[in-house]
Amino acid sequence: MPRKTINFPDKIEYISILDENGRLDKSLEPDLPQDVLLRLYRYMVLGRRFDQRLLNLQRQGRIGTFPPISGQEAAHLGAVAPLTTDDWMVPAFRETAAELYRGRSLESVILGNAGFSEGSSIPEDQNMFPMSVPIATQLPHAVGLGWAIKYDKKDNIVMVFFGDGATSEGDFHEALNFAGVYQVPVVFVCQNNQWAISIPRSKQTRSQTLAQKALAYGITGVQVDGNDILAVYTAAKEAADHGRAGKGATLIECVTYRLMMHTTADDPKRYRKDEEVEQWKARDPIIRFGKYLKYKGFLDDGKMKSIETEVDREIQDAVDRAEAEMKKLTDPLHMFEHIYAELPPHIQIQRSEMARELTELQKEADHG
Repeated sequence: MPRKTINFPDKIEYISILDENGRLDKSLEPDLPQDVLLRLYRYMVLGRRFDQRLLNLQRQGRIGTFPPISGQEAAHLGAVAPLTTDDWMVPAFRETAAELYRGRSLESVILGNAGFSEGSSIPEDQNMFPMSVPIATQLPHAVGLGWAIKYDKKDNIVMVFFGDGATSEGDFHEALNFAGVYQVPVVFVCQNNQWAISIPRSKQTRSQTLAQKALAYGITGVQVDGNDILAVYTAAKEAADHGRAGKGATLIECVTYRLMMHTTADDPKRYRKDEEVEQWKARDPIIRFGKYLKYKGFLDDGKMKSIETEVDREIQDAVDRAEAEMKKLTDPLHMFEHIYAELPPHIQIQRSEMARELTELQKEADHG
């Protein structure tokens, strides 16, 4: 028999609306009200300045290591902006600004980074999962949640985040395959920040884009300028509408850049050049969006300064509250209260042994 050609979609759309030079494609500009635009800008500023304060706290030994988000604010804030309160957000670990936008408190972030399990507690009225540090393990969870939504015939969706490094993990491919087969309402948002710790994007895959990996699993894929919050919003809105309409999942690749270290335990100068960082600083999403808001007449230098002052005060208040809370959370036995509804016998034994050890230590301390 002769060879035959199998036809399938072989094109991926790229979306850019507001470029790094301030050029705006008005035909693609989303119709967002002023209050939403200003709220997005405020959370971008909050995320950036919170990053710097967390870095200072970490360097002072007041919290542990943490993953900065600087440079990637547009990629995750633009994505969650179209979500409703009934939709679910499943983060990785570099979506702090989006988590705050969705209702997470600054104090919980500080507590979590200081090693307190209370920082991972999600209020009942917030449809979010806790931060996921293991790479890509949250993706099958998100797909399972999407399958439950479809099974219950609800119209809300799931949005799950991950980095470019996660696309090299088996969980990524298993999740996309399940999503494609069962047409679940899940939006996969890949924050392609060019580096999986010290491994560059070029050494992870020969694919021209990460978005095209969607094609193999029969779902929609799109690539966007991840530093353009308008483009990210547009792609996310289309993907959310696609999922709500019962048309299945979408993979969004946000092309962005991590301006700081992978975590505060990392030294990026060992594997990337300063010239590369400077090139991406010129594409700063906050500066770009600020210029757009000035052009719209929604923002000026005075309002920008006012927002920064308000944000700094909000962060300081949160630091004060978090550190006051830490002083109350000093009993190590609390760790046993957050794992099981009823402690199994072997854990009860461990708790008793630890309680005895703590009692002995206290006796020694009391007697000098």
